Amino acid sequence: MSVQVVLVRPGATSYDEQARVQGILDLPLSDRGTEEAIQLATDLQHLGLTAVYSGPSQNAVQTAAHISAKAEVRPRQLDELRNLDQGLWQGLQFEDIRRRNHKVYRQWLEDPRTVCPPQGETIEEALNRVKQTLRALLKRHRDQTIAIVVAEPMAKLIAAYLQGSCRFQFEEEVRTGHFETLEVHWSLERNGHSVS
Repeated sequence: MSVQVVLVRPGATSYDEQARVQGILDLPLSDRGTEEAIQLATDLQHLGLTAVYSGPSQNAVQTAAHISAKAEVRPRQLDELRNLDQGLWQGLQFEDIRRRNHKVYRQWLEDPRTVCPPQGETIEEALNRVKQTLRALLKRHRDQTIAIVVAEPMAKLIAAYLQGSCRFQFEEEVRTGHFETLEVHWSLERNGHSVS
């Protein structure tokens, strides 16, 4: 059994355009982000999506609405897919964080499991939150194609989990309005998965 997961980064917000840490702050799509969401909906229209899920943030919900309208399916919000809570870093520009504490910032990019922003959420906490939800979605949508709309860095965590990888890095430049497709093979006997 397999599930084709289309992992979608939502369109941009004003924070993306200002190179600020968004985390769980709830921001709508900017004008550029709306254009990106409309383009995503067109790009994904031919995939035969059977379901579209998103995190609860406005940018993810709005992007999912555009995709769902073209795919003619009802979008669903799942709170467990909310972005990584980046605590007191939220609202700050990446450059400000880098300048204030270069060593910690570099470590956060290269090995994010070892750094937790002040009053934020650890990578392990975020992964534990989404694992059960992802397993349920994989079981529910066997042999189907689904879209999951989540912002960075949660998208990177989900991609790593679905690929069975425990190593990943964050990037300074947050990409918006794009997607990747993962073919996830699910084994009920092993209660596990693999990606090709």
